Amino acid sequence: MIPLLPVAEMDDEHLVDALASAPRRSTAHRELLRRGRSAVPAIQAGLGHAEEDVREQCCRLLDQLLVEEALDGLVAMLDDPSPKVRVAALHALACERCKQDACRPSEAAVLPPATRLLRGDPDAHVRAMAVELVASFAHSRQEAVEALIEAREHDPSPTVRKKAGWYAPGGVIHRRTAPRAGRATPRRAARSGTPGD
Repeated sequence: MIPLLPVAEMDDEHLVDALASAPRRSTAHRELLRRGRSAVPAIQAGLGHAEEDVREQCCRLLDQLLVEEALDGLVAMLDDPSPKVRVAALHALACERCKQDACRPSEAAVLPPATRLLRGDPDAHVRAMAVELVASFAHSRQEAVEALIEAREHDPSPTVRKKAGWYAPGGVIHRRTAPRAGRATPRRAARSGTPGD
């Protein structure tokens, strides 16, 4: 049971539980984010919560508080039964803009499951977000290129086909994120939104 305390007085575990309550969710989220790394163990534990809203919010929190020891748990959320949790996990693994440090998931950990979701997840929103994670490797891995081209040509959703086209070779985002000669090229995360943003 969630204690009826101001969120600032709640411990981390109860704050994670409060993410299940629509009236308290945004305040609890902000407070966990404010607490930063000290709250990460409770947030990690929240990935196994019975409520999908809590699991989704914990993925969103780890997007900004990602630490190496949380990566395995976040990758495991790609198999969550809830599409919105899978979307949040994909975003957290793909988006470098939200990271507060240099922690980045490895290709070996994320490219195979992201490719699997892009090729076969039943939810179009999940496949659309998987485009971004797969595209993180579009300048370095042929299997990422092949999956993007396949999605561009054959995905049943016009939205997914369009988005995959932006990130596949020849697409506007693929061209924009191409490594420049003579410069070290760290993995670039695929960017959300439209090509002009």
